[in-house]
Amino acid sequence: MCLRQTGVMKIQDVRLYPLWDKAIAGDWTSRFATENNQHTLVEVIADSGVCGMGSVFTSTDLVLSSMKLLRPLLIGASALDPLVVAEKLHQNTFWQGRGGAVTHAISGVDIALWDLFGRITKQPVSRLLGGRFREVIKPYGSMLMAEPKEMRDRLQAGLARGFKAFKIGWGPFGRRDAKMDEAIISTARETVGPDVELMVDAGGSDAFWPHGYKWAINTARMLAKYNPMWFEEALRPDDLAGFIKLREHSPVPISGGEVLTRRQSFIEWIEKGALDYIQPDVTKVGGLSEQHRIGQYADDHAIMMIPHGWNTGVGLAADLQLVAAAGNARWVEYMTPAPLIEEVFQKPLQMDANGNLKIPDGPGLGFDWNMDGIGRLSRGVSFTLSKL
Repeated sequence: MCLRQTGVMKIQDVRLYPLWDKAIAGDWTSRFATENNQHTLVEVIADSGVCGMGSVFTSTDLVLSSMKLLRPLLIGASALDPLVVAEKLHQNTFWQGRGGAVTHAISGVDIALWDLFGRITKQPVSRLLGGRFREVIKPYGSMLMAEPKEMRDRLQAGLARGFKAFKIGWGPFGRRDAKMDEAIISTARETVGPDVELMVDAGGSDAFWPHGYKWAINTARMLAKYNPMWFEEALRPDDLAGFIKLREHSPVPISGGEVLTRRQSFIEWIEKGALDYIQPDVTKVGGLSEQHRIGQYADDHAIMMIPHGWNTGVGLAADLQLVAAAGNARWVEYMTPAPLIEEVFQKPLQMDANGNLKIPDGPGLGFDWNMDGIGRLSRGVSFTLSKL
């Protein structure tokens, strides 16, 4: 960890830490993530020695390739102007970026620059973004669906951890038949009881999602019996017209947007009223700079902003700062169980009796990183781009 804080604040180096996770239930990442490497940490180092940490929801091979493109624009740039630096990266990569792996990589750099800026100024990122609307937030335990018996076991384990809200998704939902779908949801509601918030994620961004509007509206009507807070990704992620129609007719709120990148991609979805809750992912959308602007624009249209966070501890830390600075936020996603979260922090996160997390008010993202834990998750490997 870099602690020295002297000298001119210019970016001197960028380092990557590939993270490997155990195969999660359903093993859906094995289709696209090398050895379950689907997240990469990004460390930005100023020439004064101050460091910031970011996270990317993309395998390290892709981040390495993207960083070769971005590195000449980064080295020597200001370490005190995260939004400006990130915008320069976006503007200068239109021909090879505008979404996908390049924008994902910019996300990690942007988060790291905000963390670095906060550490230099000794302020939490949320205050640097304009101020804090709240000091605590409710996390929802996010987990994959399973058949009823196993679903019950997973939710009971989450309740034991202190969660008062859950999102369940993917797995067999929408892949078998309507009877199985309702059996999973009814079991979930019975397990958590009427007072725990329940969210349902169909997983419409999975490969070859087979359903369209009619399935989605019929399923939404079924879900209404179980009082979910929202119905997520009921359609394929590019079906803007379908989402507009679904939101208009669904008896439950509709959410989505986790695969969209760049703030410009969200404009139509917000202006045309496609979603009740918009869910950009800070580790993919372009970072804190992009997501804060998306959240503010959504707020202007009376749309809630819920950070998508199937994520690392660094990504969760960024989400906590985002929701503190957002007037239209109510929850934060917390994947459970999640060694990529717990092993990244020096001190474990603790929920209070109401199932809320305190939002850190320390410098930057507000956490001290557990470099031993990161070393275990990265198998002791750190990539230093100056040697590439």
